[in-house]
Amino acid sequence: MPIKFNSLLNQVGIADNQVILVRHKDLRAEKSRSPFEMWRSNMPDFEEYQREQSLANRPKFERAPIWASFVGTPRGETVFVGLYNSTGRGGSEERDIYDLSRNAALDEFAGKLFIEWGDGARAWVQRADRQNKTVTEIRLKFEEDPFPGALNFIEPLSKLESLPFSWVEFLKRSWGIYLLTCPTTREQYVGSVTGKEGFWQRWLGYARTGHGGNVALKSRDPSDYQVCILELAGSAVTDLEILEMETRWKRKLQSRDMGLNRN
Repeated sequence: MPIKFNSLLNQVGIADNQVILVRHKDLRAEKSRSPFEMWRSNMPDFEEYQREQSLANRPKFERAPIWASFVGTPRGETVFVGLYNSTGRGGSEERDIYDLSRNAALDEFAGKLFIEWGDGARAWVQRADRQNKTVTEIRLKFEEDPFPGALNFIEPLSKLESLPFSWVEFLKRSWGIYLLTCPTTREQYVGSVTGKEGFWQRWLGYARTGHGGNVALKSRDPSDYQVCILELAGSAVTDLEILEMETRWKRKLQSRDMGLNRN
């Protein structure tokens, strides 16, 4: 017999008609951080993000005084992150700001309990009394997939923003040489990273613009390039040495003659 989320609410004395289910999975607050990343790295930021909602959503959030908050994980799962009491609303002509306080009733399950969001997945705010979610898993602790290692990392640009938080943190603090490969033309582009927030910032530019400002990529139709790391640069390596590494890889892969490099 599967466990239902509403049965857990009832066990701690909360009626399911007093609860709305809220599943956060967008990039509204900060373009570089998803709700999942905020929850994992900075709970105050997540809670501040959650408090602010559009006026259009007001009827949804005023259906019940308790919010059961969930976030969508990079793997598409739905993890419970806590209960919140909604005791008032302020804001402006453009946004509502809700007065939310943590309800500790189910805190033992925060970050450990996963549900099947199920039918109506596009409806990210639902009534608990009409959607008795099935609990799919209760873990001892929350764990992300381990980073595969720099030389084993191979992903399409379209999946960058759904990578586990720990993977993103590694990419932000790493520099060196990378390779983009077009899945349609089979052309390659060798690039280097020396700036702030490492590979992550550079690759995000490609993912969001389709070209990252690169002349040759601008001349091609938008494509979901595959990205991988060719060589990591140590902390003592200078920017000039990284550029020399990049030149060496361009020669090895002949990406000037048979690829997308133009210098």
